[in-house]
Amino acid sequence: MKAASELIRRRRSVRTFDDRALTGEDRAALEAYTQSMANPFSVPVAFRLLNAAEFGLSSPVIVGAKEYLAAKVARVANFEIAFGYSFEKACIFALSLGVGTVMLAASLNRSAFEKAMAVGENEVLPVASPVGYPAQKMSVRESLMRKGIKADTRKPFESLFFEGSFGQPLAKENAGAYAAVLEAVRWAPSAANGQPWRVVIDGDAVHFYEAKTMKDSPLGDVQKVGIGIALAHFDLVREEEGMKGAFAFADPGIAAPENTHYAVSFRRNAG
Repeated sequence: MKAASELIRRRRSVRTFDDRALTGEDRAALEAYTQSMANPFSVPVAFRLLNAAEFGLSSPVIVGAKEYLAAKVARVANFEIAFGYSFEKACIFALSLGVGTVMLAASLNRSAFEKAMAVGENEVLPVASPVGYPAQKMSVRESLMRKGIKADTRKPFESLFFEGSFGQPLAKENAGAYAAVLEAVRWAPSAANGQPWRVVIDGDAVHFYEAKTMKDSPLGDVQKVGIGIALAHFDLVREEEGMKGAFAFADPGIAAPENTHYAVSFRRNAG
């Protein structure tokens, strides 16, 4: 796979495809990657590539897609974080093949996807994604959607990342060894481009929080899926940077703003 930091900066949500099915080589590579992939939260996520015509899969916001990548997960502790982490790594790998993706939830014909994936009583399918080759030109609908959510912009570094406490914003020029990994987190996609992650650097620990602005749905906490997506970016680039460590659930007890909740930590040199 190409350099993760390069792929992350190139990544965009694709909703307009050129009507081609995946090549056999790309399909085999994507299937092999998703079947062998694990996440650091010990929550299995089951992936499958699905033919849209065979299973009657569709989304009104998608044009020209022949196939979808879907995944399901059991409703266990931290399932949203594990799901977002795993699905985003699959999307980044797809991009390395030249394959476009976009995570969809509300716009899916959900009953067809859940039937195709045989979603059980204690399982959930938070999102699925069309997979294919991006068209040379976006549809008018896609262009308007991207403009509406300001898809090509992100919150300033200092409003997302902090040093020691939430009262001390962290400037990128002062982030040292964390600059590249935090910039990768900043560019992670999220529902409505809400960017729900907040991060406090405390010595050798990196603490991730959820700034909660959306209610949970029957599918779980969609913002925690976004946290998982950001963690995938963090993990890919920290590996690229040679940063050693491991994730753990260990709330440090840092005073947080209202509706901002601890999610998970990464500790350098812990593994």
